[in-house]
Formats: sequence, structure tokens, C-alpha cells
Amino acid sequence: MAVALRREKLYTPEEYLALEETAEYKSEYFKGQIFAMAGGSANHSRIVSSVNALLFLSLRGRGCETFNSDMRLLVKANGLYTYPDAMVVCGKPAFLEGRTDTLTNPIVIVEVLSKSTQDYDRGQKFELYRALPTLQEYVIIHQDRVYIEHYRKLLNGRWELSELTEQNDLLLIHSLKIELSLPLIYERADWLAA
Repeated sequence: MAVALRREKLYTPEEYLALEETAEYKSEYFKGQIFAMAGGSANHSRIVSSVNALLFLSLRGRGCETFNSDMRLLVKANGLYTYPDAMVVCGKPAFLEGRTDTLTNPIVIVEVLSKSTQDYDRGQKFELYRALPTLQEYVIIHQDRVYIEHYRKLLNGRWELSELTEQNDLLLIHSLKIELSLPLIYERADWLAA
């Protein structure tokens, strides 16, 4: 999480949502504070685009829907509002009451790491995401090398980590019963520019 944008007061969720409707950039909200979201690199954008396209194509006709970072997420249990790089909802999307721009029920969340947010995405943000009762899998994709951290919720409520580090690996998303090819996820990544 970046430095809070407005320190002079704490904002209510309603005030945050009203500000977001006219903002020139996206911000996260947590515990009354508003945080500017970091901009992405070319690799970040390429990988996010690939992941969303692969999810969309893999899930066609299966009752699941993919959302990109234009869709806001609310974790009701702790009040985090944020914009994941990709989310998947199966069945009917559940939105914050009275809105169609804030989801509350993803089963899969994907984040592509940025240097400025990687500690947050791998630590506190994942902790906050785990409060989502619907969440089954969390995928963290590194943009500077072939490395994916895949967390899967087990029946006992614990989270299992699988690491993918080989260019020809397959990412198996168990809750969706799909495989995503790492060569396709990283297809246009420019390692020299990372």
C-alpha cells in the first residue's frame, strides 16, 4: 500500500466511493484512508492482458466471468476496497448494494507484482483477501522473471503454496478446472526492460 493521499481526515466508505467516481486515477481504501495505486510497466500490462484473455477464453460457456482491474473489489469483513489485476466469479456476481462497480464474491484473484507493491501484495493484501469467504485461489505473477506463486485454499481452511518457475510449466487453477500455460502468460514479456 502506498502512502495515504489525504491525511487530514479519515474518510467513510461512502465518501471514498464518491471521490472515486470523479477521480482521474484509481485508489485503494482501507480503515478510512485513501491510497493512490501505482502505475504499471509495459511488462505488467502485457501479463495482465494475457491473463485476462486466457481466463476469458478458458471459461467461455462455463458460468464463470472474468473481471479486469477496472472492477473494484470490496472485502466486506475488513473494509478493503481495491482493484485486483484479474478476478473470476462463478455463478451470479455479487455487488455492493446499489452498485455495479464493486464486486464482493470472487473465487480467484490474480495480481501481477510491481516493485513498489510486491511486499504488500504478498503480505498484508493477501491477508486481507483471505477474509473473502468465496476466495479459493490467489495467484501472484512476477513480471521480471518466470515465477508464479499460486495459493490454494484447502478443505481444512489452510492455504497451500505452489511455485512455478519453469518457462513450460502449467498453472492449474483447481477451482476453475483450467490450466494456463506460462509461455502464453509471459508471451510478450521483455525481460531486458524489467
